Amino acid sequence: MLVPKGFSFAVAQAGFKREGRYDLTVVISDGPAASAGVFTTNLFKAAPVLVAMQAVAASPEARAVVVNSGQANACTGEPGLADCRESLELVGAALGIAPGAILPMSTGVIGPRLKLDRWRAAMEPLAASLGQAGPMDSAKAIMTTDTFPKLAWARVEGTSAVVMGMCKGAGMICPDMATMLGIVLTDAAVDGETWRQMLAQAVDGSFNRVTVDGDTSTNDCVFGLAGGASGVRVADEETAQALYDAVVEVCQSLAYMVVQDAEGGTKVMRITVGGAVDDAQAELAVRAVGHSPLVKTALYGKDANWGRIAAALGRSGAEFDPAAVTIAIGGVVIFEHGRPVDLDIDALMAPVLRRQDVDIDVTLGDGPGGAVLLASDLTHEYVSINADYRS
Repeated sequence: MLVPKGFSFAVAQAGFKREGRYDLTVVISDGPAASAGVFTTNLFKAAPVLVAMQAVAASPEARAVVVNSGQANACTGEPGLADCRESLELVGAALGIAPGAILPMSTGVIGPRLKLDRWRAAMEPLAASLGQAGPMDSAKAIMTTDTFPKLAWARVEGTSAVVMGMCKGAGMICPDMATMLGIVLTDAAVDGETWRQMLAQAVDGSFNRVTVDGDTSTNDCVFGLAGGASGVRVADEETAQALYDAVVEVCQSLAYMVVQDAEGGTKVMRITVGGAVDDAQAELAVRAVGHSPLVKTALYGKDANWGRIAAALGRSGAEFDPAAVTIAIGGVVIFEHGRPVDLDIDALMAPVLRRQDVDIDVTLGDGPGGAVLLASDLTHEYVSINADYRS
């Protein structure tokens, strides 16, 4: 595991939803770090999202990120904002950090207010764990319905600098400008404007390329801290490109894990649409296929029902000639020029659909537009998990 220099981790068992598990973590930079944030576009933004947006807008630097699981603090109005700010004061006092330099994240059930009595009780063990905990502990502390912690790392090519990321997310996944909760750390030194552009572009090419269930959360956000402790300074285009490539690699690895760990999921679809009039048309098409419950349940049932893909394309709103469409699953063309190929599709598709990763490639025509999306299947277990989510 490659861990960026200059960062420390702290965790605590606060009992926000369940006893006996880490559910509170803080990631701390030894000194001021260039900060970046990408936030949900859901109009019902949770209190921590609103507070963090204000903090990122007010200052180009931050010292820490605090995350709690089990309490979303979403749709809680002014009291929720006050609770969030008080939680930052508690963490700041316990760890010796100015509250305004801490970026908050929360995840859990929408509606209930923070249990501040449990925050207060957790401060002493949180402070005691500082420097004793590691990134894996933090990754576990932010989990909710996740079945495994999500960590990824990469070295910045040609340098000693490192990028590390962690995230949580398995359901209510259909990001728009961010996804779930994610933290990206680097020990490279980079100016704030460049760092913010890097994170936004990396998120757009990774977390914004996944869907589980078509739901964009109230709490989605990704934060980035660039502390500079490696001594590697991003001062030229070559180093900037190397840092950006490492951030993209980490974010794409994490995004794949989110779909791999989709609630009840058994498959990862990589849907590629090409030949569209433009990228916007390809985006309509790829998301119609990835969001379709019928496509997703067919994948779960290992059913090569290409008609569901064609129907999703047709209702997507994308402009194309149906007679020019080609559909391939697992590299096998099963629909071409607007009609099915004369093959034993079920026999050919059986080994393909037994795999975890299934490629669906669509060509709409001969235009320049294209888009890619990772999507999960839809299973009985997904319904069970979400039917009982609050209990």
